[in-house]
Amino acid sequence: MSREIPVETSARHVHLSARDLETLFGKGAILSPARELSQPGQFLANERLTLVGPKAAVERVAVLGPLREKTQVEISRTDCFSLGVSAPVRESGDLENSGAIRLVGPAGVLDLSSGVIVAKRHLHCSFDEATELGVSNGEEVSVRINSPDRSTVFEKVVVRVRDDFRLTLHLDTDEANASGAVPGITGEIVR
Repeated sequence: MSREIPVETSARHVHLSARDLETLFGKGAILSPARELSQPGQFLANERLTLVGPKAAVERVAVLGPLREKTQVEISRTDCFSLGVSAPVRESGDLENSGAIRLVGPAGVLDLSSGVIVAKRHLHCSFDEATELGVSNGEEVSVRINSPDRSTVFEKVVVRVRDDFRLTLHLDTDEANASGAVPGITGEIVR
């Protein structure tokens, strides 16, 4: 039997660089953790931003920590339609020629000419978990979501292996909704 993989919904969020944090929240600003996320060292911050696109704005968008080298906005395809933003499906960090958006914080405004992506679905795992699953970093696999009423197989799930990762499949809100992925649902690699 295959190992069950916890499935999580990765809703729209922003990763900030130190410089952009200060632009949006003021000089000397730091992110204050609200709660830890499933990946060790990652956290949901108390800070929130507004995303402004050509068609609409979305308020109270989550900021995740820790800080990154470059600011990155992750939204769903539905968010793209609502905001009027064009964003490619990409792996985290692949920001060249990606979407543009305006970020509004309590202390300032930031116009990103690039940095908006629809995150490619991905599987986090440690080296030991990768060995157990028979997968390697960068490989693409198929994962079946074990939903009682909307069982779905997602193909081209990128495997990300790092020693500090914990086994989790991340889907965006569109994918999670389409597959009935509610909290506590699991998936399994299909070959």
